[in-house]
Amino acid sequence: MLDITHKEVKVRKVLATGEIILKNSTIKAIREGKIKKGDPLLVAQVSALTAIKNTPQIIPMCHNIPITKGEVRFNIKENSVGVEVNVVGEAKTGVEIEGLVGVSVALTTVWDMVKELEKSEKGDYPGTRITNIKIIKKEIL
Repeated sequence: MLDITHKEVKVRKVLATGEIILKNSTIKAIREGKIKKGDPLLVAQVSALTAIKNTPQIIPMCHNIPITKGEVRFNIKENSVGVEVNVVGEAKTGVEIEGLVGVSVALTTVWDMVKELEKSEKGDYPGTRITNIKIIKKEIL
């Protein structure tokens, strides 16, 4: 782990995004509340917030920093679900990894919740994919 002793505590913000590509029929089932496991977006929101707060336990070289805000939003499109994760912390180091972990876990949770509808007859997921995970904006105040 890097030594950040010399750095000042500052408010640090990040916006991270990503999306999961799904069948149109799966998107329809999400919109209509017909997913057997429950509401994938609600479960993914809670999963993302939990992941943000626990990032140092998942990514070993991350510092344990105080998170002061975590926010998760979804955008349902014709064949995908997009997610935006905003993270704010007051720390000596940034919150980029927390944002990326939040996005990754949210999208993986959606996949888990809808996998029954996405699976082919062979048992694979030919069209399902998580993509475009990235940092959109980073601020240090």
